[in-house]
Amino acid sequence: MSLETLWLALLGLLLAGYFVLGGYDYGAQMLSPFLGSADAGPRPEAGPAAGAGAGSGIGTGTGTGTGTGPDGRNAALDAIAPFFLGNEVWLVAFAGVMFGAFPHLEGSLLSGLYPLIVAILAGLVLGNAAIQLRGRSRGARAAKVWNTLVVLGGALPAVCWGIVVGLLLHGVPRRADGSFHVGAGDVFGPFALTCGVATALLFAGHGAAFVALRSEPGTATAARRLGATLLAAAGAAGALALLLSVFGAGASMTRTGTSVVLFALVVAALAAGWWFLGRGRDTLAFTATCLATALPVLLIGAGQYPYLLSASAGGGITVDDAVADGATLKVLIGFGVVVVPLILLYQGWSWWAFRGRTGRRHPSYF
Repeated sequence: MSLETLWLALLGLLLAGYFVLGGYDYGAQMLSPFLGSADAGPRPEAGPAAGAGAGSGIGTGTGTGTGTGPDGRNAALDAIAPFFLGNEVWLVAFAGVMFGAFPHLEGSLLSGLYPLIVAILAGLVLGNAAIQLRGRSRGARAAKVWNTLVVLGGALPAVCWGIVVGLLLHGVPRRADGSFHVGAGDVFGPFALTCGVATALLFAGHGAAFVALRSEPGTATAARRLGATLLAAAGAAGALALLLSVFGAGASMTRTGTSVVLFALVVAALAAGWWFLGRGRDTLAFTATCLATALPVLLIGAGQYPYLLSASAGGGITVDDAVADGATLKVLIGFGVVVVPLILLYQGWSWWAFRGRTGRRHPSYF
């Protein structure tokens, strides 16, 4: 395997990992008004953990905000509480690999899609701040504002990531000077918007599966019902995107056979997630939604190969055009050998340390 292929695989792994981990964060945020107070009964308190929660964003509150239980807690946000900041390490690592190993892609991608990139980052900052500050609100009006910002902080990046996926599948407009740029007509085009809606629904269904896996029985039951509906809606939106592609207004793939197989796998993963949620098999349902959220990254990489950034008029930036020189890739090997395993170890440890359903072993996180 060449260094170029190795770094391309690592780039895809990091983005797919972020879609899986960040995706359920976005989903839980979007669903927090609907799943926040399904279990209204009292929860256990523990000394150090409960004390830490007294001055934090999650675990305390006024109890007056939308989707919040009588104790001020929100079950959907409790489910993601130990993970949501750590999950963003995958996005930082993805950006680092892109900057170092694919500098020409970074320059074209970020400048061409900068309105969407800015919206994604704004949503991340807004959502993270709202999650951590909602517990400090005083009064019903302030609580509702923070809870609304929590939802917006999940929905805005989810939709924008879907639009980015749609533009990458369709092709980004290229100017006469060779630069890439998207306008309002591209962002709000039917295929890009359909992909945005489909991705938001997929992330929401993925978040529901995660909340079902992590929460107490009352919340888990509500999450299963809502998640199954959302996954069905995501499948319908995906079918519309496929229909647009068939009529020439959607994806333009260089490897049609590979793309068809990958799209079929996405559909199968959605169907499996819907099936398992309906039968209370939370672990299998979450595994299926993980696959469904990761596969679009593979669809872009394998379906558009050798292009990393395709132009809507044909052509684009290939792997050879975007990759750094061989000497730089060798220097960066240390990053891949040291940093990536550390990320995987941390992620595995955090999942093990905070395993189990919320409200039983872990009454509070902050």
